Amino acid sequence: MKIECIKEQLEEALNKAVKITGKNITLPILNGFYLEAHQNLLSIRATNLDLGILITLPVKVIEPGVVVVPAQIISSFISSLFKDKNITIDSKNQILEIKTSNTKTSIKILPHEDFPIIPQISEDKTFSIPTRDFVFGIKSVIYAAALGSIKPELSSISITYGDGLLVFATTDSFRLAEKKIRVKKIPHFKQILIPQRNAMEIIRIFDKGDEEISISVAEHQMGLRSQNIYLVSRTIEGIFPDYKQIIPKETSSKAILLKQDLINSLKTSFIFSDSFNQLTLKLLPKTKSFEIESKNSTVGESVCGIDAVLEGENISINVNHRYFMDCLQSITTDSISLSFGGQAKPIIIQGVGDTSFLYLVMPMNQS
Repeated sequence: MKIECIKEQLEEALNKAVKITGKNITLPILNGFYLEAHQNLLSIRATNLDLGILITLPVKVIEPGVVVVPAQIISSFISSLFKDKNITIDSKNQILEIKTSNTKTSIKILPHEDFPIIPQISEDKTFSIPTRDFVFGIKSVIYAAALGSIKPELSSISITYGDGLLVFATTDSFRLAEKKIRVKKIPHFKQILIPQRNAMEIIRIFDKGDEEISISVAEHQMGLRSQNIYLVSRTIEGIFPDYKQIIPKETSSKAILLKQDLINSLKTSFIFSDSFNQLTLKLLPKTKSFEIESKNSTVGESVCGIDAVLEGENISINVNHRYFMDCLQSITTDSISLSFGGQAKPIIIQGVGDTSFLYLVMPMNQS
Protein backbone atom coordinates (compact mmCIF):
# COMPACT_ATOMS: atom_id res chain seq x y z
CA MET A 1 0.00 0.00 0.00
CA LYS A 2 1.22 3.47 -0.85
CA ILE A 3 -0.76 6.70 -0.58
CA GLU A 4 -0.36 10.46 -0.34
CA CYS A 5 -2.82 12.40 1.82
CA ILE A 6 -3.49 15.66 3.62
CA LYS A 7 -2.29 15.55 7.21
CA GLU A 8 -5.22 17.51 8.67
CA GLN A 9 -7.85 15.19 7.16
CA LEU A 10 -6.01 12.05 8.27
CA GLU A 11 -5.53 13.39 11.79
CA GLU A 12 -9.22 14.23 12.18
CA ALA A 13 -10.28 10.76 11.03
CA LEU A 14 -7.79 8.94 13.27
CA ASN A 15 -8.79 11.01 16.31
CA LYS A 16 -12.44 10.08 15.79
CA ALA A 17 -11.66 6.38 15.52
CA VAL A 18 -8.90 5.93 18.10
CA LYS A 19 -11.10 5.86 21.21
CA ILE A 20 -13.07 2.94 19.81
CA THR A 21 -9.92 0.85 19.98
CA GLY A 22 -8.62 -0.18 23.37
CA LYS A 23 -5.97 -2.02 25.30
CA ASN A 24 -7.23 -5.52 24.60
CA ILE A 25 -4.75 -8.04 25.94
CA THR A 26 -6.51 -11.18 24.73
CA LEU A 27 -7.19 -9.78 21.21
CA PRO A 28 -4.32 -7.38 20.40
CA ILE A 29 -5.60 -6.96 16.83
CA LEU A 30 -8.42 -4.82 18.28
CA ASN A 31 -5.79 -2.26 19.32
CA GLY A 32 -5.13 -1.46 15.66
CA PHE A 33 -6.56 0.47 12.73
CA TYR A 34 -7.43 -1.47 9.59
CA LEU A 35 -6.29 0.78 6.73
CA GLU A 36 -7.36 -0.03 3.19
CA ALA A 37 -6.36 2.06 0.16
CA HIS A 38 -8.49 1.70 -2.97
CA GLN A 39 -10.03 3.88 -5.72
CA ASN A 40 -8.45 7.08 -4.37
CA LEU A 41 -10.00 6.48 -0.95
CA LEU A 42 -8.53 5.46 2.39
CA SER A 43 -10.85 3.43 4.61
CA ILE A 44 -10.08 3.46 8.33
CA ARG A 45 -11.73 0.79 10.46
CA ALA A 46 -11.68 0.31 14.22
CA THR A 47 -13.69 -1.87 16.58
CA ASN A 48 -13.85 -3.05 20.17
CA LEU A 49 -16.55 -5.63 19.28
CA ASP A 50 -19.13 -3.43 21.02
CA LEU A 51 -18.72 -0.51 18.62
CA GLY A 52 -17.30 -0.43 15.13
CA ILE A 53 -16.43 2.52 12.92
CA LEU A 54 -15.57 2.99 9.27
CA ILE A 55 -14.29 6.36 8.06
CA THR A 56 -13.37 7.10 4.45
CA LEU A 57 -11.36 10.05 3.17
CA PRO A 58 -10.02 11.05 -0.26
CA VAL A 59 -6.33 10.32 -0.85
CA LYS A 60 -4.02 9.73 -3.79
CA VAL A 61 -3.63 5.96 -4.09
CA ILE A 62 -0.31 5.10 -5.71
CA GLU A 63 -0.54 1.43 -4.80
CA PRO A 64 -3.71 -0.15 -3.31
CA GLY A 65 -3.40 -2.42 -0.31
CA VAL A 66 -4.35 -3.26 3.26
CA VAL A 67 -2.46 -2.94 6.56
CA VAL A 68 -3.28 -3.01 10.27
CA VAL A 69 -1.21 -0.65 12.39
CA PRO A 70 -1.27 0.11 16.16
CA ALA A 71 -3.96 2.77 16.52
CA GLN A 72 -2.57 4.76 19.43
CA ILE A 73 0.91 4.92 17.88
CA ILE A 74 -0.11 6.23 14.46
CA SER A 75 -2.78 8.55 15.87
CA SER A 76 -0.37 10.13 18.37
CA PHE A 77 2.35 10.42 15.75
CA ILE A 78 0.16 12.12 13.12
CA SER A 79 -1.18 14.53 15.78
CA SER A 80 2.40 15.46 16.74
CA LEU A 81 3.18 16.79 13.26
CA PHE A 82 2.62 20.56 13.28
CA LYS A 83 4.41 21.99 10.24
CA ASP A 84 3.63 19.28 7.71
CA LYS A 85 0.64 19.48 5.37
CA ASN A 86 1.17 16.40 3.19
CA ILE A 87 2.02 12.84 4.20
CA THR A 88 3.21 9.80 2.26
CA ILE A 89 2.39 6.38 3.71
CA ASP A 90 4.06 3.27 2.31
CA SER A 91 4.06 -0.35 3.53
CA LYS A 92 7.12 -2.55 2.96
CA ASN A 93 8.15 -5.83 4.56
CA GLN A 94 5.76 -5.64 7.54
CA ILE A 95 6.74 -2.01 8.17
CA LEU A 96 4.64 1.10 7.56
CA GLU A 97 6.78 4.07 6.55
CA ILE A 98 5.37 7.56 7.09
CA LYS A 99 7.19 10.42 5.41
CA THR A 100 6.75 14.18 5.49
CA SER A 101 9.04 16.97 4.36
CA ASN A 102 10.71 16.89 7.78
CA THR A 103 10.11 13.44 9.23
CA LYS A 104 10.51 9.76 8.39
CA THR A 105 9.00 7.17 10.73
CA SER A 106 8.58 3.39 10.68
CA ILE A 107 5.81 1.50 12.49
CA LYS A 108 5.48 -2.29 12.69
CA ILE A 109 2.41 -3.75 10.98
CA LEU A 110 -0.03 -6.24 12.54
CA PRO A 111 -1.51 -9.23 10.62
CA HIS A 112 -4.60 -7.84 8.87
CA GLU A 113 -6.18 -11.28 8.32
CA ASP A 114 -7.22 -11.39 11.99
CA PHE A 115 -9.10 -8.09 11.97
CA PRO A 116 -12.88 -8.45 12.58
CA ILE A 117 -15.42 -7.43 9.95
CA ILE A 118 -17.44 -4.27 10.67
CA PRO A 119 -21.11 -5.41 10.34
CA GLN A 120 -23.23 -3.67 7.71
CA ILE A 121 -26.81 -3.17 8.94
CA SER A 122 -29.64 -3.72 6.48
CA GLU A 123 -31.39 -0.50 5.46
CA ASP A 124 -34.88 -2.06 5.64
CA LYS A 125 -35.64 -0.12 8.81
CA THR A 126 -33.83 3.14 8.20
CA PHE A 127 -34.75 6.72 9.03
CA SER A 128 -33.00 10.07 8.84
CA ILE A 129 -32.86 12.92 11.32
CA PRO A 130 -30.71 16.07 11.55
CA THR A 131 -27.50 15.04 13.30
CA ARG A 132 -27.77 17.95 15.73
CA ASP A 133 -31.23 16.81 16.84
CA PHE A 134 -30.17 13.21 17.36
CA VAL A 135 -27.06 14.18 19.33
CA PHE A 136 -29.03 16.72 21.39
CA GLY A 137 -31.61 14.05 22.19
CA ILE A 138 -28.90 11.82 23.64
CA LYS A 139 -27.15 14.71 25.42
CA SER A 140 -30.42 15.78 27.01
CA VAL A 141 -30.83 12.51 28.92
CA ILE A 142 -27.54 10.57 29.06
CA TYR A 143 -26.49 11.83 32.51
CA ALA A 144 -29.51 10.14 34.14
CA ALA A 145 -28.50 6.63 33.02
CA ALA A 146 -27.10 4.33 35.70
CA LEU A 147 -23.36 3.78 35.86
CA GLY A 148 -22.30 0.14 35.95
CA SER A 149 -25.74 -1.13 36.82
CA ILE A 150 -26.38 -4.86 37.09
CA LYS A 151 -29.48 -4.10 35.03
CA PRO A 152 -28.13 -3.21 31.53
CA GLU A 153 -31.38 -1.47 30.55
CA LEU A 154 -30.77 1.11 33.31
CA SER A 155 -27.30 1.78 31.88
CA SER A 156 -28.72 2.58 28.49
CA ILE A 157 -30.50 5.28 26.51
CA SER A 158 -33.98 4.25 25.39
CA ILE A 159 -35.21 5.49 22.01
CA THR A 160 -38.82 4.97 20.94
CA TYR A 161 -41.06 6.45 18.25
CA GLY A 162 -44.71 7.45 18.34
CA ASP A 163 -47.03 10.24 17.17
CA GLY A 164 -44.29 11.87 15.09
CA LEU A 165 -41.90 12.06 18.04
CA LEU A 166 -38.60 10.36 18.71
CA VAL A 167 -38.45 9.91 22.48
CA PHE A 168 -35.13 9.60 24.33
CA ALA A 169 -35.27 8.44 27.96
CA THR A 170 -32.96 7.33 30.77
CA THR A 171 -33.39 6.42 34.42
CA ASP A 172 -31.17 5.13 37.21
CA SER A 173 -34.25 4.57 39.43
CA PHE A 174 -33.51 7.76 41.41
CA ARG A 175 -34.32 10.12 38.55
CA LEU A 176 -35.71 10.13 35.03
CA ALA A 177 -34.95 12.25 31.97
CA GLU A 178 -37.11 12.33 28.84
CA LYS A 179 -36.57 14.35 25.65
CA LYS A 180 -38.97 14.41 22.70
CA ILE A 181 -37.86 15.48 19.23
CA ARG A 182 -40.29 15.85 16.33
CA VAL A 183 -39.28 13.89 13.25
CA LYS A 184 -40.67 12.85 9.89
CA LYS A 185 -42.56 9.58 9.68
CA ILE A 186 -40.12 6.73 10.21
CA PRO A 187 -40.30 2.93 9.89
CA HIS A 188 -41.72 1.08 12.86
CA PHE A 189 -39.14 -0.39 15.18
CA LYS A 190 -39.10 -1.77 18.67
CA GLN A 191 -37.48 0.23 21.42
CA ILE A 192 -33.74 0.80 20.91
CA LEU A 193 -31.52 0.56 24.00
CA ILE A 194 -28.05 2.03 23.41
CA PRO A 195 -25.39 1.28 26.06
CA GLN A 196 -24.38 4.52 27.78
CA ARG A 197 -20.70 4.10 26.89
CA ASN A 198 -21.59 3.69 23.22
CA ALA A 199 -23.92 6.69 23.37
CA MET A 200 -21.06 8.83 24.67
CA GLU A 201 -19.00 7.84 21.63
CA ILE A 202 -21.91 8.69 19.34
CA ILE A 203 -21.96 12.17 20.86
CA ARG A 204 -18.19 12.57 20.49
CA ILE A 205 -18.06 11.39 16.87
CA PHE A 206 -21.14 13.16 15.50
CA ASP A 207 -21.33 16.21 17.79
CA LYS A 208 -20.33 18.85 15.23
CA GLY A 209 -22.31 17.45 12.32
CA ASP A 210 -24.61 19.80 10.40
CA GLU A 211 -25.99 17.24 7.95
CA GLU A 212 -28.54 14.48 8.46
CA ILE A 213 -27.71 11.17 10.05
CA SER A 214 -29.17 7.94 8.65
CA ILE A 215 -30.05 5.34 11.30
CA SER A 216 -30.61 1.67 10.53
CA VAL A 217 -32.11 -0.63 13.15
CA ALA A 218 -31.60 -4.40 13.36
CA GLU A 219 -31.83 -7.03 16.06
CA HIS A 220 -29.14 -6.35 18.70
CA GLN A 221 -27.47 -3.67 16.50
CA MET A 222 -27.93 -0.22 15.01
CA GLY A 223 -25.97 1.56 12.30
CA LEU A 224 -25.42 5.31 11.92
CA ARG A 225 -24.27 6.90 8.65
CA SER A 226 -23.32 10.53 8.12
CA GLN A 227 -21.19 11.78 5.23
CA ASN A 228 -17.95 9.76 5.37
CA ILE A 229 -18.60 8.04 8.74
CA TYR A 230 -20.36 4.75 9.43
CA LEU A 231 -20.75 3.64 13.04
CA VAL A 232 -22.33 0.38 14.23
CA SER A 233 -23.29 -0.15 17.86
CA ARG A 234 -24.49 -3.11 19.85
CA THR A 235 -27.90 -2.56 21.39
CA ILE A 236 -29.13 -4.02 24.65
CA GLU A 237 -31.68 -6.78 24.76
CA GLY A 238 -34.03 -5.92 27.60
CA ILE A 239 -37.15 -4.06 28.63
CA PHE A 240 -36.86 -0.42 29.68
CA PRO A 241 -38.99 0.49 32.72
CA ASP A 242 -42.52 1.71 32.02
CA TYR A 243 -41.79 5.09 33.57
CA LYS A 244 -45.05 6.79 32.57
CA GLN A 245 -46.77 5.31 35.61
CA ILE A 246 -44.41 7.02 38.09
CA ILE A 247 -44.94 10.55 36.74
CA PRO A 248 -47.26 12.31 39.22
CA LYS A 249 -50.65 13.25 37.79
CA GLU A 250 -51.38 15.89 40.43
CA THR A 251 -49.38 18.83 41.76
CA SER A 252 -49.65 20.18 45.31
CA SER A 253 -47.04 22.97 44.97
CA LYS A 254 -45.32 24.74 42.10
CA ALA A 255 -42.52 27.26 41.62
CA ILE A 256 -41.60 29.22 38.48
CA LEU A 257 -38.22 30.94 38.47
CA LEU A 258 -35.35 32.01 36.24
CA LYS A 259 -33.00 29.17 35.35
CA GLN A 260 -29.88 31.29 35.86
CA ASP A 261 -31.02 32.36 39.35
CA LEU A 262 -31.40 28.70 40.28
CA ILE A 263 -27.99 27.79 38.83
CA ASN A 264 -26.28 30.58 40.76
CA SER A 265 -27.95 29.55 44.02
CA LEU A 266 -27.10 25.89 43.51
CA LYS A 267 -23.44 26.75 42.93
CA THR A 268 -23.38 28.63 46.23
CA SER A 269 -25.28 25.92 48.08
CA PHE A 270 -22.97 23.18 46.81
CA ILE A 271 -20.05 24.73 48.73
CA PHE A 272 -21.83 23.85 51.97
CA SER A 273 -23.48 20.55 51.02
CA ASP A 274 -22.67 17.45 53.04
CA SER A 275 -21.11 14.15 51.97
CA PHE A 276 -24.49 13.05 50.61
CA ASN A 277 -24.79 16.23 48.45
CA GLN A 278 -28.03 16.99 50.26
CA LEU A 279 -29.92 20.23 49.75
CA THR A 280 -33.24 21.31 51.24
CA LEU A 281 -35.79 23.13 49.09
CA LYS A 282 -38.28 25.23 51.08
CA LEU A 283 -41.40 26.63 49.41
CA LEU A 284 -43.64 28.94 51.41
CA PRO A 285 -46.22 30.29 48.92
CA LYS A 286 -48.13 32.34 51.50
CA THR A 287 -45.03 34.38 52.37
CA LYS A 288 -43.71 34.21 48.77
CA SER A 289 -40.50 32.62 49.99
CA PHE A 290 -38.39 30.07 48.11
CA GLU A 291 -35.10 29.05 49.71
CA ILE A 292 -32.33 26.51 49.19
CA GLU A 293 -30.58 25.38 52.37
CA SER A 294 -27.37 23.39 52.68
CA LYS A 295 -25.50 22.31 55.79
CA ASN A 296 -22.13 20.74 56.46
CA SER A 297 -21.07 20.14 60.04
CA THR A 298 -17.38 20.68 59.21
CA VAL A 299 -17.78 23.74 56.97
CA GLY A 300 -20.92 25.67 57.80
CA GLU A 301 -24.29 26.32 56.26
CA SER A 302 -25.96 28.46 53.62
CA VAL A 303 -29.46 29.74 52.89
CA CYS A 304 -30.12 31.19 49.41
CA GLY A 305 -33.38 32.95 48.65
CA ILE A 306 -34.62 33.01 45.05
CA ASP A 307 -37.28 35.20 43.44
CA ALA A 308 -40.05 32.88 42.28
CA VAL A 309 -43.75 32.71 41.52
CA LEU A 310 -45.17 30.19 44.00
CA GLU A 311 -48.49 28.43 44.39
CA GLY A 312 -49.94 25.60 46.45
CA GLU A 313 -48.98 24.17 49.82
CA ASN A 314 -45.91 24.80 51.96
CA ILE A 315 -43.26 22.15 51.40
CA SER A 316 -39.76 21.31 52.61
CA ILE A 317 -38.00 18.57 50.68
CA ASN A 318 -34.46 17.20 50.49
CA VAL A 319 -32.77 16.51 47.15
CA ASN A 320 -29.39 15.38 45.88
CA HIS A 321 -27.55 18.45 44.58
CA ARG A 322 -26.03 16.76 41.54
CA TYR A 323 -29.21 14.97 40.56
CA PHE A 324 -31.16 18.21 40.88
CA MET A 325 -28.69 20.32 38.86
CA ASP A 326 -27.77 17.87 36.08
CA CYS A 327 -30.95 18.48 34.10
CA LEU A 328 -30.52 22.25 33.78
CA GLN A 329 -28.13 21.79 30.83
CA SER A 330 -31.03 20.23 28.89
CA ILE A 331 -33.48 23.09 29.44
CA THR A 332 -33.30 25.74 26.72
CA THR A 333 -35.82 28.22 28.13
CA ASP A 334 -34.93 31.11 30.44
CA SER A 335 -37.58 30.16 33.01
CA ILE A 336 -38.22 26.77 34.57
CA SER A 337 -41.01 25.22 36.59
CA LEU A 338 -40.66 22.94 39.61
CA SER A 339 -43.75 20.84 40.33
CA PHE A 340 -44.15 19.01 43.66
CA GLY A 341 -46.62 16.21 44.19
CA GLY A 342 -46.08 16.00 47.92
CA GLN A 343 -43.48 15.43 50.62
CA ALA A 344 -42.33 11.96 49.51
CA LYS A 345 -43.22 12.20 45.83
CA PRO A 346 -40.89 13.06 42.93
CA ILE A 347 -40.23 16.60 41.70
CA ILE A 348 -40.86 17.39 38.04
CA ILE A 349 -38.60 19.97 36.37
CA GLN A 350 -39.42 21.47 32.96
CA GLY A 351 -38.76 24.58 30.91
CA VAL A 352 -41.67 27.00 30.99
CA GLY A 353 -43.58 26.66 27.73
CA ASP A 354 -41.50 23.66 26.61
CA THR A 355 -43.08 20.23 26.95
CA SER A 356 -40.37 18.47 24.92
CA PHE A 357 -38.21 17.85 28.01
CA LEU A 358 -39.20 16.39 31.36
CA TYR A 359 -37.01 15.57 34.33
CA LEU A 360 -38.14 13.76 37.41
CA VAL A 361 -36.05 13.45 40.57
CA MET A 362 -36.88 11.51 43.72
CA PRO A 363 -36.50 13.27 47.10
CA MET A 364 -33.96 12.07 49.64
CA ASN A 365 -35.06 10.69 52.99
CA GLN A 366 -35.99 13.49 55.30
CA SER A 367 -33.52 13.93 58.16
